[in-house]
Amino acid sequence: MDIRPNHTIYINNVNDKIKKEELKRSLYALLSQFGQIIDIVAMKTPKMRGQAFVIFKELTAATNALRQLQGFPFFNKPMRIQYAKTDSEVISKMKGTYGDKEKKKEKKKKAQEAAAAAAAANATKKPSAVSAAPLQTPAAQVPDNPPNHILFLTNLPEETNEMMLSMLFNQFPGFKEVRLVPGKHDISFVEFEGESQAGVAKDALQGFRITATCAMKITYAKK
Repeated sequence: MDIRPNHTIYINNVNDKIKKEELKRSLYALLSQFGQIIDIVAMKTPKMRGQAFVIFKELTAATNALRQLQGFPFFNKPMRIQYAKTDSEVISKMKGTYGDKEKKKEKKKKAQEAAAAAAAANATKKPSAVSAAPLQTPAAQVPDNPPNHILFLTNLPEETNEMMLSMLFNQFPGFKEVRLVPGKHDISFVEFEGESQAGVAKDALQGFRITATCAMKITYAKK
């Protein structure tokens, strides 16, 4: 394989029965642990079924994902991953539009920073009543139970399923199973063989975002 490493990985041998939106969501949940994802391209045309392109912001993230997930059982089929060919039309188009978007974002950011700096300069001239207000104390930590081999997950988004959580947690040694709670989409239990193995997974995935708005909270389950 003489394709040069780049920010985009090409995944094939994907189960083509999976709906496009579910596929993209599951790929995001699995791959965002390696780094920031700019976009995921999956098309349902007959020629492109069972394939996806994932564009990472950093080259190292793309490389780590490719190495660690090669052959990973994804929806019951082993993933085949390689770097995308640099002349892949769909990716060049997306990178082109992405570059333009980034320039616009950069300009907007600079304008906002300049406005913020000006506002800050004005604020120092006239003392503000707000500055005398006491600082808010940071939010309390999630109360935890004594360590054990079962983790308790909360604040999960509605679309969470057993497959997604299994993909996240089975990268850690000692993983046994995920147990969803019927009728409650936002909580789940994950069992490991030992409490130290559960602790490693807990620390690594604390605050992991399955979707942009839901940061997963992990505590030890009550014994």
